[in-house]
Amino acid sequence: MLRLFAFFLLLATGAPAVAAPAPGPAPLTIAAAADLKYVLDSLLTIFNRQHPAAKVSVVYGSSGRFYEQISHGAPFDIFFSADGDYPLRLQRAGLTAGAPQPYALGRLVLWSKKLDPNAKGLNTLLDPRVQRIALANPAHAPYGRRAEEVLRHYQLYDRVKPKLVLGENIGQAAQYAATGAADVGLLAYSLALSPELRRAGRFYLIPAAAHQPLQQRYVLLKQAQGNATAAAFAAFVASPVARQAMKKYGFSL
Repeated sequence: MLRLFAFFLLLATGAPAVAAPAPGPAPLTIAAAADLKYVLDSLLTIFNRQHPAAKVSVVYGSSGRFYEQISHGAPFDIFFSADGDYPLRLQRAGLTAGAPQPYALGRLVLWSKKLDPNAKGLNTLLDPRVQRIALANPAHAPYGRRAEEVLRHYQLYDRVKPKLVLGENIGQAAQYAATGAADVGLLAYSLALSPELRRAGRFYLIPAAAHQPLQQRYVLLKQAQGNATAAAFAAFVASPVARQAMKKYGFSL
């Protein structure tokens, strides 16, 4: 009798309601300076282990380019900039969901696949075997601006200017040096410490006094308001685990 009652109840009310699946966490999209390529990939592996449902994607590139894109509405949630001034400008423009936070101080190296820059330091650039010197474009890449400062600090800029090969960002400059498209490169210390570049060449750590500090900051952007994954990742970046990984790749704070 009860089964018959249930049958007629279904006929009267239609198909039984099926609960909609609970929505997953909002996806997180990060714009990151190219010097973070290896350390951020490493951090995401740990973060995804802790938050298996999180969907995080990262785009690496020039901080100056990202600043322009975000200023014009590009849909990023978090911006990691190699130049800490860009996040501050976005905050002043009302485009952030919080205050920018420092996460690292960057350093520069002189890297080469075929020479040992430790022997002569920056004077390596005057070696007749050096015909092309890779660096990031100073017009929009913070590492490129600091590399130009280094060359001027050592009064080498005018002497080597015809040999400069500009990458779109510090990652592309590293690619030029690693593939032989350039004989040496003024690269990020964090990239020189990556397994690929450590195996392929040698580097000289340029004294920090030779250029203005590369103070780097990240910021949650307007789009990240209410995004729990973005908030969790921002908290993770400040954790001891993340700090240790940053240190491994040459970043101090």
